[in-house]
Amino acid sequence: MKKLTGTIVSDKMDKTRTVAVVEKRRHPIYDKAFTVTGKIKAHDEKNEFVSGDVVEIVPVRPISKDKAWKIVKKVK
Repeated sequence: MKKLTGTIVSDKMDKTRTVAVVEKRRHPIYDKAFTVTGKIKAHDEKNEFVSGDVVEIVPVRPISKDKAWKIVKKVK
C-alpha cells in the first residue's frame, strides 16, 4: 500500500481535507533539483485534523468525484 505524508492546507470542507504533498525531483537533462507540490483531497470522517497538521494518507476506494484518499494518522 502506498502511503504519502503531507501538510493539510485547507480544512474548510466537511469531512474533507486538502493535503499538500511535496516531492523532490531531478531534471533529467540539467540535473537540477526542484520540488513538485501536489494537492490531494483526503477523507477525514470526524473532522479532527486542522490546517497545518502533518498527516499520513493512504489510497482507498473512490469516496466522491475528487476523493480517493483517507487520512490515517497525524505525524506532527
